[in-house]
Amino acid sequence: MSPVWSVSSAKGRISFGSRSREMITARGCNEPFKGSFWCPGRKWFSKEPCPFSSKAECDNYRRMCGAI
Repeated sequence: MSPVWSVSSAKGRISFGSRSREMITARGCNEPFKGSFWCPGRKWFSKEPCPFSSKAECDNYRRMCGAI
């Protein structure tokens, strides 16, 4: 069974379902989409932007705490 809707990023572009555009951020963190923000670490949308300033900061937090 394939997913109904997916988010993917490659070569500086991000795709939300069938829509594709250039990424605003370097690694795809906090990419806005219809009032929500994409988190590639969680693979989920959040209503508020992630508090971390970079993917490295997010990875460090995950290593120290075990989860986001």
